[in-house]
This record gives sequence, C-alpha cells and structure tokens, in this order.
Amino acid sequence: MEIAFVAGNVRSSSISSSVFGEKLVQRRDAVCATGSHNVKRLNSRGRRTARTVSMARGEEQDGKASAVSSPPSEKTKTVPLRDDESVGVPEVMEYVPRKRGFLELVSERVVAAAEESGKVLGRKVLKKAPDGRVTRPRVVVLGSGWGAHAMIKMIDTEKFDLIVVSPRNYFVFTPMLASSAVGTVELRSVCEPIRQCNEFMNYYEGKCVEVNAAEKKIICEHTGQSSEQGAFEVPYSYLVVAVGAAVNTFGIPGVEENLMFLKEVSDAARLRRAIVDRFERANLPETTDEERARLLHFVIVGGGPTGVELTAELNDFLRQDLIRFYPKLVGEVRLTLLEAGPSILTQFDESLQRRALERFEKLGVKVCTGAMVTRVTEDAMELKDGTRLEYGMGVWAAGVGTQPLVRELMSGVEEQQAARGRLIVDEWLRVKGLDGVFALGDCAQIASNPLPLTGQVASQQGAYLARLLNKDYCLSCELPTRGPTAASLARANEIEQSSLAKPFQFLSLGILAYIGSNQAVSQVEAGNSGFRVNLAGYTSYLIWRSAYLAKQVSLRNRMSVLFDWTRSFLFGRDISHL
Repeated sequence: MEIAFVAGNVRSSSISSSVFGEKLVQRRDAVCATGSHNVKRLNSRGRRTARTVSMARGEEQDGKASAVSSPPSEKTKTVPLRDDESVGVPEVMEYVPRKRGFLELVSERVVAAAEESGKVLGRKVLKKAPDGRVTRPRVVVLGSGWGAHAMIKMIDTEKFDLIVVSPRNYFVFTPMLASSAVGTVELRSVCEPIRQCNEFMNYYEGKCVEVNAAEKKIICEHTGQSSEQGAFEVPYSYLVVAVGAAVNTFGIPGVEENLMFLKEVSDAARLRRAIVDRFERANLPETTDEERARLLHFVIVGGGPTGVELTAELNDFLRQDLIRFYPKLVGEVRLTLLEAGPSILTQFDESLQRRALERFEKLGVKVCTGAMVTRVTEDAMELKDGTRLEYGMGVWAAGVGTQPLVRELMSGVEEQQAARGRLIVDEWLRVKGLDGVFALGDCAQIASNPLPLTGQVASQQGAYLARLLNKDYCLSCELPTRGPTAASLARANEIEQSSLAKPFQFLSLGILAYIGSNQAVSQVEAGNSGFRVNLAGYTSYLIWRSAYLAKQVSLRNRMSVLFDWTRSFLFGRDISHL
C-alpha cells in the first residue's frame, strides 16, 4: 500500500505497514505537527473525494467545495486508495519498534564500535583540531558520569562544537568506590580526567541550575574552590542531560545529618578516614567498654549491589588487615547490613540471593531483612519494629533520588507531568516536550521500556546518542531519518530509503556483585535471548575482577587498578589516617 509520511507521522487507511520489520500501528487520536498532505476518503454519499489537510494552519478543505484551492505543490501529495481498501476517517499510524535479537544487537555494536574506535584513534594520533572558521552545531553535555563519558568520547568534534558542564572534571568508575573506601585500590586509579577522553571539547567547571528551552541556553553556577563564584550562560543547539541521580533519603529524619554515603569520590575518601578513626578512638585508654562496643559497630543500610559490595569489602578490610594492627579490638567488631525488603540483591536470581546470605552468615555479618529505618540520631538508628541499634559508623546505600535540575525540568513541561523522578524520553532518548533536549542514564526513563539504573545502561545510551548525531539523523523529525526529510516522504519505499534510525535497545550482559573473601555472584545474560547462567564462588570472583578491569576507560586506569590489586595482595591495605 501507499502511505503519506508527514513530519514523522504516517497517514493511511486502516491497513498497517512495515518498515524494516518495524510496525506502523493505527492511532486515531494522533495529530501531525507540520506540513500538509492529501488523502482519499469517502464522502457521505460513498464517492471518493480528495481532502487537503493543512497541518501548519490547522485548516481542512474538501477539494470539490474549496473556493481557494491551489494546484498541488511539492508539499501536497495525493495518495490514491485501492478499491479494496477500507476507508473512512484517515488514521495516523503509530511507530512500534521491533525488538532486535541478541546476535543482531551484538553485530550492530561490534560494527559501530569498530567505526568509532577508528575515529577516536585517528583523533588521538593525528591531533587534528576542528576548523575554527566553520560554524558547527553546539552540543552541550551536562555531567561527567557513565553516559556523558561515553558520548563525549565518541562524538565527532569535526561536526559539532562540544561543551561539557559538570561540577567535577573527571569520570569515576563508580562500581569500585567500595574498594576505594577500604584502600583495595586508590581513588585516582578509578578516575580519568574528562578532558582526556576528548582533546577537542571544551569543559566548564560548574553546575547547571536552569534550562531556558525557549532561547536554547542554560544558566550555570561556578562550583570550583575559587572564592569568586559567579553565574554564566551557555547557548546550545542540542542539550544532553546526563546529571545522574541524587541520594534518596526518603525524608527519614537524621539520615543526611548523621550517616555517610557512597556516591562520589569524596564519599569514599571520607569513609576511609572514618573507618580508621573509629579504631583509633576505640583504642584510647579512657574509652569505656560500652563506648568501644558502639564505636566498633558498623551498620550499612541498603541491600543492593552498592551496600552488599561495601559490606563485603569492609569485612575483608577488618578480617585481613586491621586484625594485624588492632588484634585486641577486632574480636569486638560487629558488621550489620539492614535491608527494608525481604532479601538482598533483589536484582539477582533467588539462588544467588540465598548464596549471598549464606556467605555473609558464614563470615559473621549480620543481615537484617525487613528492617526499615525510621529515624537516625548521632549514635543510634531506630527501626520500624521499635528496635534501637547503636552504631559507630553508619552508611546509607538505600536507593537513588532526583537531581534538582531534573525536578525543575519535569515541573515546567506539560509532557513531563506524569514523570516519576526521571525525565520521560522516547525511544531515541529525546526528552518529551523539550525540543533539542536529550536525557540519558539515571535521570532518564524510556516511557515504553523502563531500564535499570546502572552504568551499563547509561554507557550504552551515551554511545548510541553519539552515533545518532554523528550519522546526521534528522532528530527534529518525529521519526529520525537520514536522506529525504520526513515531510517529503509519501510512500513506504521512500521511508525505507530514508534509513530510519533504529531506536535504543539495551543489551544486557549480566550483573555482578562481590560478596567477600574472594567470592562473588554473577548473573551472565545474553540480551533478550533468554540465555542466563548463574555463578557463585571463586570462579565468579575471577569473572567479577576481569569484567571490572576490562571496563576501565583507559589503559592507564587498567594498569593502575592491576598494580593496586597486586600491592594490596602482597603488602595489605594502607591504614594511614590521612
């Protein structure tokens, strides 16, 4: 059949079509935004007449009755109906993406990675700076996390003027913050300067506080250590919001004031100092037995991967290193993991959850499930069942919240009113209701397919968006295409020739978690193929370490992490109270 494609919307009769295997499904309530076209329909007497719909002006005329009809132009195309077609009120066709299989996704990523790696290598070797005399569209990226880093590294700076705005000028490998907090690896080993991943971008140290979508500019505040902190504006052609998520305290009194977190490098450094500080205070001669018992009680709230890995790393630090320096105190150490839900590591298979619980029980870690914290004071936590836990050091690793900028964007856009803490984006990561604005990672949610809040998702989204921009897709069209503009397409074969951009699809390779004493749990997956292998024990630990080493973003990081692991194995972790 023949269809009219106007600004990304497809009109036809009641027959659905297929584009690259993707389905175009009927939807009567959709409205085109721009352009004009003709379709055929039956009038009240059953005769075929032509109707021109001017979408830009919202006008409708019958070709027979119109007193000001004009000859067809390039923007007005007549699409005949076959005699056997069911007709009536024209319907807009809604695009429903086809789910690609595992092998198809892998082949796509391998080809794309090879292409982009060649460009990145060429950029680093040739050191050819973009021509400053050529005006390029400006891409402004907010953030320096997983999604932002992947996009910054792959975007073509010969085509785009790239500016990054972030409070920190480095990327941090967040899954290893728990290891950094106890000294297994050094903090600088898991960080990379953001300028190093793309030499031809411009970085501004600051925090975006407002987005003026009407004028396409952002207002930022300087966040450096300088006493002269002022505001500055940055105009953009495309804006990428990759600010991640904030700590979610659920409004529980005392959490923010009395507990520590594990979200940033500064949090890991603070934790490292606090652990040694508790032992030094407990070792003082005037410390009472009751105070010593409290100081040596370490409580972690949150049974997700972050809380579990921190518990495991802290237990290793206590049993392997601190026991050599504080032999009289280690016997009094207590380590407790609190989880409000029925189990820990709920993202994993139930068999792996049980294995983690059994491992912690064997190591002497007390795991309390169904334990909901209701109030926190300077030296105690109160639970919903009335239990009062005195603690020396408490860490909050229970959930993520919404960044202030994301909350402001959601409140000011009508299409975002249904959002729940994350910006609603379409299958191409475009923020609904904001022209030229994209969002990815922990601050974004695809309306039709919610994804987990992991670095794996954010990294794939960042690389995907960079490819969309590099390949010159029409991202202002409702369905991103290359070649003829969306408003000029009138037939299905023309849509095929336009190279419709495939929507983002997450390729899950599995999840890992360290559970202590050279043991880990691994859930290895192959995308949406249904293939899954659950592993636990030392073999899984080797997989966990290999994956973390391979996922480091530079050779320098890999060498640094490998050296730190070797040093810790041979000489133990450093307990200097810096």
